Amino acid sequence: MSRIGYKAIELPQGVEVSQSGNVVTVKGPKGTLSREISPLIKMNVTDSEVTFERENDDKKAKMVHGTTRANVNNMVEGVVNGFKKTLKLVGVGYRAQAKGSKLILTVGYSNPVEMEKPEDLEVNVPDNTTIEISGINKEHVGQFAAEVRAVRSPEPYKGKGIRYEDEYILRKEGKTGK
Repeated sequence: MSRIGYKAIELPQGVEVSQSGNVVTVKGPKGTLSREISPLIKMNVTDSEVTFERENDDKKAKMVHGTTRANVNNMVEGVVNGFKKTLKLVGVGYRAQAKGSKLILTVGYSNPVEMEKPEDLEVNVPDNTTIEISGINKEHVGQFAAEVRAVRSPEPYKGKGIRYEDEYILRKEGKTGK
């Protein structure tokens, strides 16, 4: 049973939620987001809250009940506050810079790695070893942050690489010379 699916979403002041067919649109101070939800879930919108009900109790409907509620809640959260991920570059000579619509990473390869910034995200480089990715869509922020991290994932011996700000890397002991 999904306990999260039954929780109501409280709508903050200035946020509008509308549904046409299976497409949910959330408008707020930071922008507008749209998403298609499952036809197995019925969404009820009142002035101050949104609730979700299942059409029936089959397995598929139970699976998407809580997920649908969480996705719409993330949309509401995104148009009100937005989402942000911070990445740290750890390693000698590792640095990042933002030039126009590109993010340029120098992370120990023979050539710098250039990544195109998505239009709906804001990528900020406050210093050489910090990258801040922010936007209203949680999925896009997380996906781009994961793509940047994948350029040079942290390794367990020296801890070098691109990591999330709050990420802890489990360190391993190296070879013991005899």
